[in-house]
Amino acid sequence: MKLTVVGGGSTYTPELIDGFARLRDSLPVDELVLVDPAEDRLALIGGLAERIFAKQGHPGRIRTTTDVDAAVDGADAVLLQLRVGGQAARNQDETWPLECGCVGQETTGAGGLAKALRTVPVVLDIADKVRAANPDAWIIDFTNPVGIVTRALLSEGHKAVGLCNVAIGFQRRFARLLDVAPEQVALDHVGLNHLTWERAVRVDGVDRLPELLAAHVGELAEDLHLPAELLLQLGVVPSYYLRYFYAHDEVVRELLEKPSRAAEVAAIEKQLLDLYADPALDEKPALLEQRGGAYYSEAAVALASSLLNDTGDVQVVNTLNNGALPFLPDDAVIEVPATVGATGTTPLPIAPLEPLYAGLVANVTAYENLALEAALKGGADRVFTALLAHPLVGQIEYARALTDQLIAHNREHLPWA
Repeated sequence: MKLTVVGGGSTYTPELIDGFARLRDSLPVDELVLVDPAEDRLALIGGLAERIFAKQGHPGRIRTTTDVDAAVDGADAVLLQLRVGGQAARNQDETWPLECGCVGQETTGAGGLAKALRTVPVVLDIADKVRAANPDAWIIDFTNPVGIVTRALLSEGHKAVGLCNVAIGFQRRFARLLDVAPEQVALDHVGLNHLTWERAVRVDGVDRLPELLAAHVGELAEDLHLPAELLLQLGVVPSYYLRYFYAHDEVVRELLEKPSRAAEVAAIEKQLLDLYADPALDEKPALLEQRGGAYYSEAAVALASSLLNDTGDVQVVNTLNNGALPFLPDDAVIEVPATVGATGTTPLPIAPLEPLYAGLVANVTAYENLALEAALKGGADRVFTALLAHPLVGQIEYARALTDQLIAHNREHLPWA
């Protein structure tokens, strides 16, 4: 089995490598190819990857290359974890929207749109190369904004599934609090990528969410930076990203008073690269936990295993709606539990979504449709329309100013600009 990781020079890749090594029984990889344009980083990551495999007794071969065509040739699955423009572009996404009083964040709002515009054309070019080399290969997308990128892939007919670590993070968290094994926990996880709610936490078919909220609401609310009263009133656990919608102005004030997350990650990455350069290091360092993306490796291995081994098990993925949420178009991409096998993913039946959540999901879905159109066709007018549709922007004055800022900060990545 050959797997390819596009963006293999990421400082996060050792987490993924560790997952492949530990979980090799479910995903026996013979060849793992890391591809990235940054040769210096790729050399460090590749060396550490080989040492991790060796320490854990994994017989698979690690290869590194800057050539995407060579990397995807013969691959059974291709994992996408790229960041067009690097942390420098992310830092811009997180800062210039604040000048208009709008949240600066890399996956939602104006910053998320900027990332989508930079990313979608690059991902589609890579996907075309995958299809040309091996039309049966699966593409697993972890590249943000996952919902828009996955929708772009599926709209072009690629064999693609989107993946996020929010659901597996909640599953592991709830399992610890309930003192049960993670595989016993099934979530009623519903919404869009980075716009989801946990409506039930079932263990052996019994919903334990009321019990979790009663016993641990303070702890959960603190981690989400949302009022405990809100969680109790709604009876759900929102993802952390709902704070950008539920407490937008508060978040903007906080972001104006501290360094961007991109700046924090850049500092962590520098330390990680120094660690990776040590030829004695043969395991992922503890510092990597601060990089973000907890449990991504386990989710990625599980998804690849299900697709390639045709297991038919249930996982939370980003997939086509196809009537699962009847108020959305069939080609919308939703994030829900789905059966996963060799033929793809099929959402499980979903209980009707309450109006409070359905309204926001419909709004953001409309924005994502306009964002994808702007990414595919370009044009300042399309950027403006997408921003005007976004619930975190939504005003003419802001949308016009943010359009100008977005183009000015991303011109080198936007051929039409």
